[in-house]
Amino acid sequence: MFLPALEQARLVREGEVTARDLVEASLDAIEALNGELNAFVLLTAEQALEAADQVKPGDSRPFAGVPIAIKDLVALTAGVRTSFGMTASGDFVPKEDTHTYRRLREAGLIMVGKTNTPEMGILPVSEPERFGPTRNPWDPARTAGGSSGGSAAAVASGMTAIGYANDGGGSIRIPASCCGLVGLKPSRGRISVGPTWTELVAGFAIEGVVTRTVADTAAALDVMAGPEAGDPYWAPPPSAPFSASVGRDPGKLRIAYTVESPNGMPVHEHCVAATREAAELLESLGHEVFEYHHDWDGEGYAENFVKVWLAVTGDEIRDYEELFGHPVDRDRLEPLTRQMLETAEAVTATDYLQSLGWLRKLAREIVAEWDDFDVMLSPTLAQPPIPIGALQPAEGEPPIQMLLNSAGFVPFTPTWNVTGQPAVSVPLVQSPDGLPIGVQLVGPPAGEEPLIALASQLEEARPWSARRPELARA
Repeated sequence: MFLPALEQARLVREGEVTARDLVEASLDAIEALNGELNAFVLLTAEQALEAADQVKPGDSRPFAGVPIAIKDLVALTAGVRTSFGMTASGDFVPKEDTHTYRRLREAGLIMVGKTNTPEMGILPVSEPERFGPTRNPWDPARTAGGSSGGSAAAVASGMTAIGYANDGGGSIRIPASCCGLVGLKPSRGRISVGPTWTELVAGFAIEGVVTRTVADTAAALDVMAGPEAGDPYWAPPPSAPFSASVGRDPGKLRIAYTVESPNGMPVHEHCVAATREAAELLESLGHEVFEYHHDWDGEGYAENFVKVWLAVTGDEIRDYEELFGHPVDRDRLEPLTRQMLETAEAVTATDYLQSLGWLRKLAREIVAEWDDFDVMLSPTLAQPPIPIGALQPAEGEPPIQMLLNSAGFVPFTPTWNVTGQPAVSVPLVQSPDGLPIGVQLVGPPAGEEPLIALASQLEEARPWSARRPELARA
């Protein structure tokens, strides 16, 4: 299970192992580790074994027979319960697949279960009331991140080699950094979210995967990318398959780096050190690297981003009610979600559009800065993985304080959801106490190809895929 997903598929294709062997190994790892990590909230063992038995040697699909963890949010899986991390969803079972899950399945990937996520994906930690917290394989007292924490914990611990994820404010990159994985947020419009959803979080959110290697991530993007009929927007096609960028010389790039958080929150010394170490490595690889000081309106950004997120929460509840065929019982929502929903109902349509317009104007200013450089480097997070429960409000504080607490943990990721640019977290560094510390690379609009090439160059210079948490080695 610690082999790359592409290597697992090669073994199946060449008849060295069977898809059933892989699925059984995945299920064995889940049985051994999930009790402690709580990565999976639902297993589909019987269905997975049946699908595995249909895969034969010579199968040319890129991921034929490879087990995958499917985050229990956004991806609808026909005939399999989808909870969105909510108690209020009950035992809802969708009737159709979303396009992304269908594409992953058609590429040969086999779902072994659904993974944990915070309620409605709101928080950057995966600690829903319904299922309890997902724990970090590197230190079970700490978070695996969110909102794709279950998928990241599954991959980092060797339950699967690949996990489906999505990212509305960092939810691929945050758990990738916490768990020592590669986490690419593709460009806006790169991957269709239909047919059920029209867009996610005002277009800020995009789907993807967490893996241990750049090659697996690029190959998965090849599978998922491309518009479907009726999509509201789409990214321009790449010049070649994304996989072709793996191992390609990125050329000499102008790389601006920063260790200053956009919202002025302090940045942990280990995250600063990791970024400066990455900058030195990139310079040694022949790139032009220089420090960058941004001048963004952090207060205005936070105010307008939160207002859009609040409005979207109300919209998503309406979507769920349409899916479920009945009203959502608000008493069964978590206190934070209830408070966000109540606040959302006071946001007018004009308020929402004004805040969205403010953010899009800011995005134009930020993207214009790419005239002066090719890639931006920063910490992925402002802190190493935080302890379980660290975002909980203090006694007497309102639930919405959790969002304010989150701002000190994840200030570096949401900006790129607003601009729609691709961004990747790579596990280049470990802290002195052995925790993964991700660094984030941000590319130009629709610039996954140079970003993949650069991430691949870093992986070759300082390989990381062989690292395993002590828990998984045991």
